[in-house]
Amino acid sequence: TEKFNEAVNAAINGFQSTLDLTEAGCYILPRFTAESEEVQTAADTMNSYLGANVTYDFSPYTEVVDASVISQWVTVDADMNVTFSQDAVKAYIQSLADKYNTKGKARTITTATGNQATVEGGSYGWQIDQEAEYNALIANIQNAETVTREPSYASRGASHEGNDYGSTYAEVDLTNQMIYFVQNGQVVLSSACVTGNPNNGNGTPQGVYSLAYKALDQTLRGEKRPDGSYEYETPVKYWMPFNGGIGFHDATWQSSFGGSRYLTNGSHGCINLPYDVAGQLYNLISAGTPVVCHY
Repeated sequence: TEKFNEAVNAAINGFQSTLDLTEAGCYILPRFTAESEEVQTAADTMNSYLGANVTYDFSPYTEVVDASVISQWVTVDADMNVTFSQDAVKAYIQSLADKYNTKGKARTITTATGNQATVEGGSYGWQIDQEAEYNALIANIQNAETVTREPSYASRGASHEGNDYGSTYAEVDLTNQMIYFVQNGQVVLSSACVTGNPNNGNGTPQGVYSLAYKALDQTLRGEKRPDGSYEYETPVKYWMPFNGGIGFHDATWQSSFGGSRYLTNGSHGCINLPYDVAGQLYNLISAGTPVVCHY
């Protein structure tokens, strides 16, 4: 405006009937134009990103990130540096998590006896590692890759169809005090059990978990006392933990299993099994096998 005022005053005072504002330097010129090298480099970079094609494998489902999606994320700053809208990319990954994550969500299951039950909680299920996936996706796009892959997972399940734990799992019916091992959709082992005693605050929690490991000839110990001794020390032949210190094991000290025995002679949370049943389960189950505990 300063130069404009000067030029106009000079033109009027000089009795000039026309004034060329460009020649008089009255315009702030754009920093970049279509011909600027920086603009052409930015355009080439953005166009190369649009060549990426990332297909997410959520077998049997897929989600595709292609030019139509990427074009909404790519931006340039005032210096013609090509960047991604971090919020937009993260929102997309969040949408995948909302659609496919199952960890911690309530599940409606069909039990081994054909009934419907709702299971809440547990540590099992699909969970996308959103930060790792953000970095992986940006790298795919910047390298203009065509790739089909799974997202980065913090936690995995067995299936994206139906229930996430698939067709091979252990089931604990806490109400009816029964355990089942289901293999490829068929019950191959069933037995009465004794679970945690809720009257002592040791009720076995519901939820979907996965077997941590299995081991033979272990000694299970309770809380350590100030004098160094333990609340209890129990040797077992078969040990199969799935929820911290809670697991399946043989319990030769139990005189019976099932019914309401857990209300008086229940465990500290573990699933007590007859010796031979524990041995059979030990041979069937393996680390990572889902364990479904429900009421």
